[in-house]
Amino acid sequence: MFFSQCRPRVTSQSWCAILVCGCVAWTPWPGSVAIAESRETSAKVYSITIDATSLVSQSWWQVPGVTPSIWTYDPETSDAYRTSEPRDIHLKPGNYKFVSFTFDFPFEITPEGTVEYARSLNQCVEGRGTRTLVIRCKRTYPHGGEPDYPLAP
Repeated sequence: MFFSQCRPRVTSQSWCAILVCGCVAWTPWPGSVAIAESRETSAKVYSITIDATSLVSQSWWQVPGVTPSIWTYDPETSDAYRTSEPRDIHLKPGNYKFVSFTFDFPFEITPEGTVEYARSLNQCVEGRGTRTLVIRCKRTYPHGGEPDYPLAP
């Protein structure tokens, strides 16, 4: 038996049906991509100040995925931010983490562009409800006694 004799015949109606099914199957895909992109790009970016100048001695800090890493071979030559000056960084609403060599904690940027963090950090972190995150402690152990920083400015 030869192939040409066994070959099925596709009519114009069959081709039309195949084309319609293909269009129906692919139609939701571009729409879902557009929806995902519009949600992604619609999140507003806020300027948030991170002030770790209270930390003594000077060190380095990062917000992973946003600022330069502190985990380099030579911190002296890295681009990581130092605690010697406040820095403005641009963040979308979401969850982030402040990281230094001795202290790290999660924080959130709300849809309104303000900082939120756990109340258990109140002794070491300030700025809840504002656009400035102030870090006052070098360590986060729970304090049983007096804080290791002055309470009065």
